[in-house]
Amino acid sequence: MRAHLALGSNLGDRLANLQSALDGLASTDGVEVVAVSGVYETDPVGGPVQDDYLNAVVEVTTALTPHELLAVCGRLEQAAHRVRIERWGPRTLDVDVLLVGDLQVATDDLEVPHPRMWERAFVLAPLHDVAPDLVARPDGGWTGVRRAPVALRLPG
Repeated sequence: MRAHLALGSNLGDRLANLQSALDGLASTDGVEVVAVSGVYETDPVGGPVQDDYLNAVVEVTTALTPHELLAVCGRLEQAAHRVRIERWGPRTLDVDVLLVGDLQVATDDLEVPHPRMWERAFVLAPLHDVAPDLVARPDGGWTGVRRAPVALRLPG
């Protein structure tokens, strides 16, 4: 099944944090990394005053369920030493399940499609890179999103 995951980081070596998550996804049984977006630098949304984020989207094919993918996301965040102090606070790594095929999930710990993804340029711009069939680019582009002069390497 085709799935899309959002990666974000604004603490520490942001690019290394994203690359580590991408490498971790690629080494996960039942997950094959198909494509990775460009890296975007974005303003933080909500929360306290904090540094800008680097964001990307990864497209995978997977045999995992949405909740199994969520567990992988949590494992990757934990490996990056993510600390959850406040909602929308700064983080070494954030990995969100955006879409898993055409599945819809609504549980206490997971909503698929991600409930706020269609409102967030920092998700839509990189998602458009890997899945232009899912996201149309607005005529004026996305506000607050800048293509970063760095890239992630596809593992393998």
